[in-house]
Amino acid sequence: MTQPNILVVDDDPEICRLLGKYLEGQGFRCQLAANRRQCQQRLADSRVDLVVLDVMLPDASGLDICRQIKDEKPEVAVILLTALKEDVDRIIGLELGADDYLGKPFNPRELAARIRAVLRRGGGAAAAATREGETAPIYRFEGFVAVPERRSLTGPDGADVPLTGAEFDLLMIFLDRPGRVLSREILMDLLHGRSVDPFDRSIDVTMSRLRRKLNDNGVFRLFKTVRNGGYQFAARVDRDEDGGDEARP
Repeated sequence: MTQPNILVVDDDPEICRLLGKYLEGQGFRCQLAANRRQCQQRLADSRVDLVVLDVMLPDASGLDICRQIKDEKPEVAVILLTALKEDVDRIIGLELGADDYLGKPFNPRELAARIRAVLRRGGGAAAAATREGETAPIYRFEGFVAVPERRSLTGPDGADVPLTGAEFDLLMIFLDRPGRVLSREILMDLLHGRSVDPFDRSIDVTMSRLRRKLNDNGVFRLFKTVRNGGYQFAARVDRDEDGGDEARP
C-alpha cells in the first residue's frame, strides 16, 4: 500500500523538523516547506495527499494558499494550523474548503489522528466498496444525484454542484441516515472524529454552506433543524446499489 504523502508548511524550522520526523514514524511520507513558494514547488513536483498548513506565513496568508490549493487541486486535503483564539481564521478556512483545523499549540499525536481521519473520509464508502470489488451506490433525492465514487453532486438541472470535501462528507452522513435526528456531537464525531467543543461552530458553518448550495436556505425541504436535537435529513433518499445509470435524471 502506498504511504500517504503529507506536506507540512510552517515557517518555524523546529516545528517542521519535529513534525516531519514524527509523521514519518507514524507511517506517512513527509515533505516540508517554509513558505508559499516552497509549498507551490512541492505541490508541482510530486503527488501530495494532504497539506498541514500554518495560517501565518512570512510571504502569504495560509488562508490564501488554502484557497489556491482548493481551486487548483481540490483533491488535496488541507488541515489548517491556527492560533487557539483565531476563531475568525478557522471559520474563514472552513468557508474556503479546509478539511479540518487544529489550534496551536497542539499534540503531534492528535494531528496524526486528524490526518488519518481526513484521509479516511476522502476515500469513504466509495473507496471501501472499490477495495471489496463492488460498485459504490448512487444516491438520488429531490432531483439531486450524489456519486460517492466521484465525490460529485449534480442538481435537478443537471449542473454540477461544487462542494468542498467537508460539505460532501457531511451530505453523505445524512444520505446514509435519512430521517434520523443527528446531534452536533454525533456529526462532529462522524465528520471530524472528535468530541464537540461548546464553542466550536464548525458543524453549523458547514451545514449553513451546504444548505445554501442545495438552495435549502429558508425553505428546509431537505434539512430540518430540530430544537435541542440537531439536524435531520427530511427528503426521501433512493439508493442505486448497483451504481445504476448515472446519466438518467
